[in-house]
Amino acid sequence: MKEGRKLAGRKFGVVGGAGSLASADVLFKLIKSLSETDDAEHADVIFEQHPFEKSGAKAEASTERMLYVFDMIRDFEQRGVTTVLLPCFISHTFIDELKANSPLQIVDMVEAIRSHVQSHFPNARRIGVLASAYTQQKALFEKYFTSPRFEIVYPRLREEVDLVAEAVYGHGGVQSGNSSGRPVELLRVACEDLIAQGVDIIIPGLTEIALVADSMDPLTVPLLDSNLIYAQYAASGRYALSEARFKVGVVGGVGPAATVDFIDKVVRNTSATRDQDHIKLLVEQNPQIPDRTENLIGDGPDPTLSLYATCKKLEVGNADIIAIPCNTAHAFVDRIQPYLRIPIVNMLTVTARHLRERFPSMHSVGVLATSGTVESGVYEKALMEQGLEQIVPSPALQARVMDAIYGKEGVKAGFTTGQCQLDIAAAIEELISRGVEVVILGCTELPLLLPQTEFVGASGASGYLVDPTDVLARHCVAYATAQGEPLHV
Repeated sequence: MKEGRKLAGRKFGVVGGAGSLASADVLFKLIKSLSETDDAEHADVIFEQHPFEKSGAKAEASTERMLYVFDMIRDFEQRGVTTVLLPCFISHTFIDELKANSPLQIVDMVEAIRSHVQSHFPNARRIGVLASAYTQQKALFEKYFTSPRFEIVYPRLREEVDLVAEAVYGHGGVQSGNSSGRPVELLRVACEDLIAQGVDIIIPGLTEIALVADSMDPLTVPLLDSNLIYAQYAASGRYALSEARFKVGVVGGVGPAATVDFIDKVVRNTSATRDQDHIKLLVEQNPQIPDRTENLIGDGPDPTLSLYATCKKLEVGNADIIAIPCNTAHAFVDRIQPYLRIPIVNMLTVTARHLRERFPSMHSVGVLATSGTVESGVYEKALMEQGLEQIVPSPALQARVMDAIYGKEGVKAGFTTGQCQLDIAAAIEELISRGVEVVILGCTELPLLLPQTEFVGASGASGYLVDPTDVLARHCVAYATAQGEPLHV
């Protein structure tokens, strides 16, 4: 099987504009390289460029260049591109930032050259590079040729003139379309300087040089065609897919305070010593999702479509899993999960599993939740699967639980002390009086009223409180940091 078969399903996007003529050269060589593979018919190519205003020797990795390239890659993503070619060495000085902020595979041009040198010139030690002053300053090639055996060598200045920059960017230079005369002579002088320094091979570190390499007289050391090497490397498919950072998508706004509480618990449960160690979160805060309880026990509008639309936005945003910090919303999860490509972490399921692992001999569990959650039976089902019986408050106390959540002085109205706390405490005491030792705070707002893990009532009765929001947060953190190990969701 030829390596070209690895291209099945790939769609290449070539970012032009940062060097128009050189970009077109890479495009031509990519298409030619793809045509030589058995699987070429399965690989599509898109080339797009917009004139990039900042050109010339001073066109460093400016904000304009970075954003231009990033916007082009984002546009490619929306058009189904899977693999991006970036034929511009200056842009490769910030390739790590591009990779960190895009799910697409960005083929590394300098890595392609390094791989080619190692395989075709195993005895090469001194590597001559014709590069811009900026890529020299950023030590772009030194970052790749890190072995002690390699030494990167650049042409020396001649009377304070940068021969390479003058040949490419100067008046009548290669970038302006001139492929003969003075630019070629300047580049030859630069190559001869490298040869005098004892280099084994010469690498063009500007993509424009490949446009005139054939016009130069033969040199005593190989002058590589970096554009062709890049195109062949991309066509081969012989490069590892970049590993995007794991991203947790959060359906927010159900309710808003519970969302903030969940995010806080994700942060607190993440082992990190700096900002960059934390988990990526994508939050779609949508408080306009219809009330779940009103639909389940009344005639309120169905929230299914709004929940699904919110999940799809997270999916499109490249989330790997979805967390919904709302217990009642899980009554609708089975309806929408079959239509999503990424899993929803079921807060009720992971909570029930957590209880079974933590309290292996327990038989019954108290559940404080909205009447919608209770009547939907979602917690009862999750607990039964773990051999646990659900115990809920009596109708009178359940009414007080609902008032603590939805009442004028309830937690959804912004209250966390006063009558709402008294109502919840009364419900817990009743459950404890019925022999319950563990109570699930099965509405994501309830932990805002009772942040502690142990409850001690006015009568002295005590019980253990389980916060599903915290369980969900811990599970998402474990999932995100498992490095590919399978976890139940």
